[in-house]
Amino acid sequence: MSANISDPSLLRGMTQRRFGRRDALRLSGLAGLGAALAACGVQGKGTPGASAAPDAVEKFWAGKAKTNKIDFANWPLYMDPKHPELKKFTAETGIEVNYQEVIQEMGPWFAKVQPQLAAGQSIGYDLMVITNSFQFSQFRDSGFLAPLDHSKLPNYTKNADPAYAKEAFDPGNVYSVPWASGMTGIAYDPDKVGRKLTKLADLWDPAFKGKVGMFSDTQELGNFGLLALGIDPAKSTSDDWQKAADHLKEQKKAGIVRKYYDQSYVDALGKGEVWITQAWSGDIFQKNLSENRNFEFFVPEEGGTIWTDNMTIPITAKAPVDAITLIDFFYRTDVAATLAEYINYVAPVPSAKEQIIKDAAKLSGADKTAMEAIANSKLVFPSAAEYAKLHYYVSFEAASEQQAFQKTFEPIVLG
Repeated sequence: MSANISDPSLLRGMTQRRFGRRDALRLSGLAGLGAALAACGVQGKGTPGASAAPDAVEKFWAGKAKTNKIDFANWPLYMDPKHPELKKFTAETGIEVNYQEVIQEMGPWFAKVQPQLAAGQSIGYDLMVITNSFQFSQFRDSGFLAPLDHSKLPNYTKNADPAYAKEAFDPGNVYSVPWASGMTGIAYDPDKVGRKLTKLADLWDPAFKGKVGMFSDTQELGNFGLLALGIDPAKSTSDDWQKAADHLKEQKKAGIVRKYYDQSYVDALGKGEVWITQAWSGDIFQKNLSENRNFEFFVPEEGGTIWTDNMTIPITAKAPVDAITLIDFFYRTDVAATLAEYINYVAPVPSAKEQIIKDAAKLSGADKTAMEAIANSKLVFPSAAEYAKLHYYVSFEAASEQQAFQKTFEPIVLG
C-alpha cells in the first residue's frame, strides 16, 4: 500500500516506526504501572494519587501570567517532525513553543531533574510527558508536579474520554492528563497459524513450537505469565511472580519460544520467523498499513496490558499558564485527530475518530484508504470490549520490589 500513498507527510506517519518511544519504555524497566481507562473495566490495585490540598490549585495559579513562550519536553517520535500542531497553536495564541525530544527513559529523566526540583529551581521545561511508572509516583509524592487548574482545561473537560478521570495513579487528573496510550497484546499471521487465535494459552500451544515470540522486557513477559495463570498483575504477590516464572520456564523448556525479542519482533513476524508473538498495538497497525500485510492483533481473553504517557507541568515551571493552554489545545478534536493520524497510538479523545473520517473524505485513492484505516482501527480507537480486558502492570511501591520482580523473570530471558 505504501507505494501508492501520494501524500509524503501521510506516508511518513504511516511508516515511521515508533522505535524510540516504545524501545525507550522497554529499557526503563519500569514500563508503566497504571492503566488509563479504569472505568472501562481495567482492574488493579494501584496506589491512589495524592490529592492536592483544597487551596493548592488556587495558591499555585495565583498571580501566574502568560509569557508567550513554552519549553516542552517529550519522547522521540511523538509528533510529526514538521510540528504542524505547534505551528497552528503559535499562530492562534502567539505563544512560541520550544519542542525538545529529550526524554528517553523515565528513571534517568527523574534523576536528571530531581535535584533542581528539590531545590525549587526550574528544570528548563514548562511541560513534560511522563509515563505512569514508579517515577510518576516519585514526581507526585515529592511535590514536583503542579496541580492542574481544570477551569483552564475546557477542551479536556468537553472532549476527553470520561474514563481518564478515574486513573488509579492520578484520580481526577489532579496532576496530569493523557497524551497517548498503548496496548500490549498478541499478533499473529493468520496464513501461518491456520486458525483464529483468541487466548494467551495460544502462546503455549505445542503446535507453534519454535514459532512463538515473547518479549525480552521482563515487565511485559512477567505480566503475560501472570495473566496466563488468571492472576491480576496489579494484585500479584512475589509468590505469584514465581508461579508465573515457572509457567514461562515450561514454555521455554518445551521449545515453544523461538526468541525473546525487543522491537525486532516486528521484523521476525514479517519474515515468518515467528507466527505468533507478544506485540505492541501501534507497531502492528503501522506494519499492516505500510506493507499491506494482514497480521491480526488482539487483546487475549485472559487479558492484556495498557500504558499511558501523560502531560504534566513541573512545579517550578516558568510558563505554567502557557503550558496549560497548550495542554488544552491538544484536546481540541481537530488537533487530537492530527496527532492520532501521525503517531497511531490510542487517542484520549474519542471524537477524533469522526474528525479523521472527515479528513479522509477530503482525500482520494490510497491516501483516503490509509486515513480510513486509522479511523477504523481498534488499535487506535479500541472498543469498550477491548478496554475491559486490559490490566495494570505489576505495581511497585519501592525500588526493592521492582528489583525482586526483575530477578524473578530475568533468568528466563538471559538463561
